[in-house]
Amino acid sequence: MEPLTGEARTQPGTAESNHIEVSVVIPCLNEARSVAICIDKATTALRDSGIQGEVVIADGGSSDGSVEIAEKHGARVVHVAERGYGNGLRRGIEEARGAFVIMGDADDSYDFSEIPRFVAKWREGYELVMGNRFRGEIKDGAMPWHHRYVGTPVMSGIVNLLFGAGIGDVNCGLRGFTKELYGRLGLRTTSWEFASEFVIKAAKIGAKVAEIPITLWPDKRGRPPHLRSFHAGWRNLRFMLLYAPNWLFLFPGCSLFALGVGLVFWLLPGPRWVGRIGFNIHTMFFGMVFALLGVQIIFTGFFAKVFSYSARFDRQQRSLERLLGTLKLEHGLVLGAALGLIGFAGDVRVFYIWAAGGFGEARQMSQAIFWSLWFFVGIQVIFASFLLSMLGIARRIYIGDNEFR
Repeated sequence: MEPLTGEARTQPGTAESNHIEVSVVIPCLNEARSVAICIDKATTALRDSGIQGEVVIADGGSSDGSVEIAEKHGARVVHVAERGYGNGLRRGIEEARGAFVIMGDADDSYDFSEIPRFVAKWREGYELVMGNRFRGEIKDGAMPWHHRYVGTPVMSGIVNLLFGAGIGDVNCGLRGFTKELYGRLGLRTTSWEFASEFVIKAAKIGAKVAEIPITLWPDKRGRPPHLRSFHAGWRNLRFMLLYAPNWLFLFPGCSLFALGVGLVFWLLPGPRWVGRIGFNIHTMFFGMVFALLGVQIIFTGFFAKVFSYSARFDRQQRSLERLLGTLKLEHGLVLGAALGLIGFAGDVRVFYIWAAGGFGEARQMSQAIFWSLWFFVGIQVIFASFLLSMLGIARRIYIGDNEFR
């Protein structure tokens, strides 16, 4: 394709109008072999479809002539001071002038000739339009087998399970979205997890999302990719887990607590047998440990939820808002004190029986474990309540305030 010149170069949609509907944002770092192809495809697609648009190259410090090539082929180049896929996209999106933004890579693996299909969905009222490579076509050599059959399906499954996104290809780098939606999401990440954060937050606020099948082509970069599969995969998984404290903390913690308390109550009357396998005081002790560990994990989850809410990492927590508006520090102190006193009284009784027997063989170990469990849980509740209250005050989230009701 021949590079555009004159007015058409600065305004791919129409040369006469200064109004830009669509911005095509392409992050770039040393993509001299392919960036011109991407710009020309995008520019031609905009022009041929009568779409008033622009192509923005977010350059992260290229040293191979990519900037000069991009400018020659009609793109507007913005320079990104900090490295990182997310940093490049964020800078490019912030500089975009269009109401609708389409992002894609600079290696020609995504076909920018498909831009009009994304714009058509936007005009139908969709806020986020995702490309789906699995519903379209993946050309031979375009995607490594571990991305195609393991990485992307697993990541998509996790996002759909944890956040109900309903997206079949969360890692697809060709997507379109409204500038207004981008502003509402409050994206924080700076690297490869940017793509996942976008989908997760869009799902949590109930954005109107559509998917369209696209074709993935072998890239033309002529060098090893910037993407390191394991590193990028771990960063994405880490973000997903950190953004889902219910799954990371509360569900495992509640499961451990239920298992531990169940074992303690089951063995309180005495030894139990399952077939030829006997369970006695040692299993009961481990049940107490499981329960205490579960309580600790549960409270860590509460700390994480309050922190993420107060730091505006996640403001879509209506159940947490109701809880913060209802519970007070005093509620936790009363509950903790009650459990602690009950457990302490039970332990005192066990000690008295042991002392009355001359401190001989301890025959009340199951009772000691049972009452000690509730004593320890009560102490945990008291101190965790103080810490939750301190965390809330430090973050200007006053637990128990009417504003959350």
